[in-house]
Amino acid sequence: MVLIPGRRFVVTLLAAFTLALPALHAQASYTSMPLDQGFGPLDPTPPAMPVQQIITEFTAKEAVFRHALDNYTWTRSVRVQTIDDDGKPDGQYFQVVDIAFDADGHRTERVLEAPESSLTRVMMSPADFEDIEERLPFVLTTDDAPQYDITYVGKQKIDEIETWVFDVKPKTIEKKHRYFQGRIWVDQKDHQIVVTNGRNVPDDLRPGHEDLSTPFITYRQLVDGKYWFPVYTHGDGTLHFTGGHGYLSEDVHMRETVKYTNYHEFHTSIRVIYQGQDITGSPDKGTDKGSPSQTPAGQPSQPSSAPAKPQ
Repeated sequence: MVLIPGRRFVVTLLAAFTLALPALHAQASYTSMPLDQGFGPLDPTPPAMPVQQIITEFTAKEAVFRHALDNYTWTRSVRVQTIDDDGKPDGQYFQVVDIAFDADGHRTERVLEAPESSLTRVMMSPADFEDIEERLPFVLTTDDAPQYDITYVGKQKIDEIETWVFDVKPKTIEKKHRYFQGRIWVDQKDHQIVVTNGRNVPDDLRPGHEDLSTPFITYRQLVDGKYWFPVYTHGDGTLHFTGGHGYLSEDVHMRETVKYTNYHEFHTSIRVIYQGQDITGSPDKGTDKGSPSQTPAGQPSQPSSAPAKPQ
């Protein structure tokens, strides 16, 4: 349990908009995602190819994505704020790190900027940091797929990208494991996830021990003409904590942004195998898929080499 003097709650901050939970437990208000920006109408008609074939192909591409990301360096900036009644930040956690490799080829994190946190109404939990480091964006590989119910929803255009839309939820929840629940958008040409909107589950709802995870939306962008890598995660919503023994209920407006920039390939002897073929450095080899737009879905264009700049 993490304590702040005078308050007894922990909030998972990789966030956007929250899901109402039963009474007598920590709750979070729900605000719909701003999907009207660049998202066209949802077409529920069946796709031209079998749904299971789409799932098989994009989960295989997600496995390629996961291996490829292990061979890249990048810069990550994280900003988490509490917002007062006037809509202004009254507390902030901020950090910029370089994700790189040491001389032995091991993954490292080098802190570039990390002023002292001024958050006073909430405290980031270990789950927050694990989500930042490991769970954004959601990756749904061939090995992961059997854990989830993956339901086809329809087709939708995001900017100039034609996508298939799927709802995803865990089939079962095992103790001490966390899962994704939400919606994903898969590019129809390259068969890769381009947008993820959901939340990490389950939450810890024990009174006095609340550790909440709110939904997030993550956009990816085509990097080096090869892979859709995450570039932007955003959230903005209000969390409601019910009172308990010796402490009052609390509403906390949260705003959070994660940016990923400066992607560079780290050349090693690692080989990427996709459907029995060596596609290291060329994920389109062996397919007839065209290259999608290099603009992250629903977001303005930004160079992948731009440094992370606090705003």
